[in-house]
Amino acid sequence: MSFAINMMIIAAVAMVGFVIAKTFVRRRLRFVDAIYSPLAPLTVGVLMAVLAWPLAILPVITGTTAVIFGIGAGMGTASGVRALKSGTA
Repeated sequence: MSFAINMMIIAAVAMVGFVIAKTFVRRRLRFVDAIYSPLAPLTVGVLMAVLAWPLAILPVITGTTAVIFGIGAGMGTASGVRALKSGTA
């Protein structure tokens, strides 16, 4: 039962990181040239994972959750940049 709850929490955290990063890129970073760099999603993903890492001391949030949050944020950033480039933003 605990494994299923942890997996649901990890999936929810990944989706939240993705959505927040994508909307932030599309709304706020539209005119920032640095966001179009190929390293921007990687940088965002690493920074978000590092920022979420101290929360791993909580019993519900683990180190895996922090890393998955970073991956979701990086993928959301990449998706937001693709949307800006294609003009669908």
